[in-house]
Amino acid sequence: MRSLLLCCLLFVGFCALAQVQKAPDRQEGDGPYTQLIIRGVTLINGDGSPPRGPMDIVVEGNRITGIHAVGYPGVPVEEKGRPQLKSGGHELNAEGMYLLPGFIDMHGHIGGRWQGADAEYVFKLWMGHGITTIRDPSAGNGLDWTLDQRGRSAKNEITAPRIHAYTVFGMGSEEPISTPEQAREWVRNNAKKTADGIKFFGAAPQLMAAALDENKKLGLRSACHHAQMDVARWNVLHSARAGLTSMEHWYGLPEALFADRTVQDYPLDYNYQNEQHRFEEAGKLWKQAAPPYSEHWNKVMSEMLALDFTIDPTFNIYEANRDLMRTRRAEWHDEYTLPSLWRFFAPNRISHGSYWFNWGTEQETVWRENYRLWMTFINEYKNRGGRVTAGSDSGFIYQLYGFAYIRELELLREAGFHPLEVIRSATMYGAQALGVEKDLGTVEIGKLADFVIVEENPLQDLKVLYGTGAIRLNEKNEAVRVGGVKYTIKDGVIYDAKKLLADVRKIVAESKQKEDFEIVQPGMGKQ
Repeated sequence: MRSLLLCCLLFVGFCALAQVQKAPDRQEGDGPYTQLIIRGVTLINGDGSPPRGPMDIVVEGNRITGIHAVGYPGVPVEEKGRPQLKSGGHELNAEGMYLLPGFIDMHGHIGGRWQGADAEYVFKLWMGHGITTIRDPSAGNGLDWTLDQRGRSAKNEITAPRIHAYTVFGMGSEEPISTPEQAREWVRNNAKKTADGIKFFGAAPQLMAAALDENKKLGLRSACHHAQMDVARWNVLHSARAGLTSMEHWYGLPEALFADRTVQDYPLDYNYQNEQHRFEEAGKLWKQAAPPYSEHWNKVMSEMLALDFTIDPTFNIYEANRDLMRTRRAEWHDEYTLPSLWRFFAPNRISHGSYWFNWGTEQETVWRENYRLWMTFINEYKNRGGRVTAGSDSGFIYQLYGFAYIRELELLREAGFHPLEVIRSATMYGAQALGVEKDLGTVEIGKLADFVIVEENPLQDLKVLYGTGAIRLNEKNEAVRVGGVKYTIKDGVIYDAKKLLADVRKIVAESKQKEDFEIVQPGMGKQ
């Protein structure tokens, strides 16, 4: 128990010492306006309803005040029936474009010094992909640092998504927490510091029970990565019963589904500190769980549903495990991945998530089956009314901020979600999981003006949300790019999403020039 808590505290302490540079004062974005009218969009709301348009959306300050159907597809809009622009108001012509609620990334680490990813770089990648809200599940740059950026983002003083800061259990404690009383006191102090919630990695059962109970009494949210060092005695079901509101990844879920064993089938030479061991064996976990739709499988799912429990699967962060070459060669790395981040991704026995010591066909084949079983559970959980959200966990395992979030949406689609269900996970369900559904998650009168506007229909092809766009062939038989988010609107402030991504490309290009750096694949030359 003490060793895991010490490990978590050391991790958090290292993060706090490795703070990245804060975001500069905002130079981008227009507004908010006394009145903003967004003209002629097709609305894809986050509530599962089908698209509707053309629509005019009216915003006053940072709140939605009007949603008006102004005509029919293929028929010219009659101006007399549209909401009128007031003196000093601003119009945004978005005729033929698609408007969605701002995206919510439920697993958004704000970079780290070891990755060399400063806040401006990370925030602009997120905002350039329509992500207007993130949950930082660890406040890895330190709570004070994160709260400062949270406050400045809320005031629109920086170009950044809204930030929900979840501190790691035990963060800031002078010594490891070893009693339920200490756990409760830490939770109360965490709330006094105005953290939005707690991120758990696991602990002794009596500590988890006490901390979650106290957190629930205070009305705060929680998340957990059920690390293998404690999951044998405290899995997802234990957490959900004790008051945990959401889980990250999938650790702890197969363990709750064990029917013929109580611990993972570890090889006898296994060492958790060896990440090749850790992740190779993790890829075999779902095969050890009760099979889909079996009595025990259904029983566990039913109890989680009854507890109104949220699952944030983060499919994308492990995708390299089932196809390392594809993930490593993603086209956005060339222009958007910093040299320092590329080095962090490379095979390394120390950097977290860089465990490519001997990863090949056999490991990938096992992980593909792992995904099949994992996705089956998540899709059925959604089908039975469960809340599944979208999170990326970017900055590790060749996954890049912003781009990885769109990939997560694609993987939800692969799992069996209808595109409208995908958007719901990215918007309304994220807002519900954070407890901010009164303000965010759908386009409704009275809610905050957080929107994503794109020229192409993302329901037909989610790839149009990538900053690199989607490939099409024009009438001249030439390959062209379409899509990419056109505008990201947060709090009524209009950002040119493509300009934000251009800023990121400039940051990366300057860093490469300074270091005389060129991306080279592992083992193929000096970097």
